[in-house]
Amino acid sequence: MPAVTAGDVLREVRRLPLPKAQLAIQPSDRTLVNLDTVFSTTAPKFDRTVTILGQRVRIIAKPTRYAWHFGDGATLTTATPGRPYPAMDITHQYTKADQTHRPRVDVTFSISYSVDGGPTQSLAQTITTEGPAASLTTREATPVLVD
Repeated sequence: MPAVTAGDVLREVRRLPLPKAQLAIQPSDRTLVNLDTVFSTTAPKFDRTVTILGQRVRIIAKPTRYAWHFGDGATLTTATPGRPYPAMDITHQYTKADQTHRPRVDVTFSISYSVDGGPTQSLAQTITTEGPAASLTTREATPVLVD
């Protein structure tokens, strides 16, 4: 029986759809200029057993990097998925009102695998999945004192 190589596993991982991270935004849909907008996601999980060259191969993909694209040209790279408010791990301030932005988060995975229950090995390459873009509109607010 031919040996399963790292190249075989890499080809299979590229063929499989790795999960895409869904972006959580607070406040959602609309935010104010010059206000911290909070971003987070849930770390995608991937653990699948496939057959390669007649052998059972367990493939595990772990998120190792998150690339935040805020839709206004600004980006940020982190090692964590952030947390919802009141945690303010990942924030961004927009500066222009009446704009619609398309923020997203891309996730880079490191891949490990084992063949027929053998020792776990790691691929040298990482794989990045582009997350779906959300829609976020910026508005401007003016405080008014009332009696």
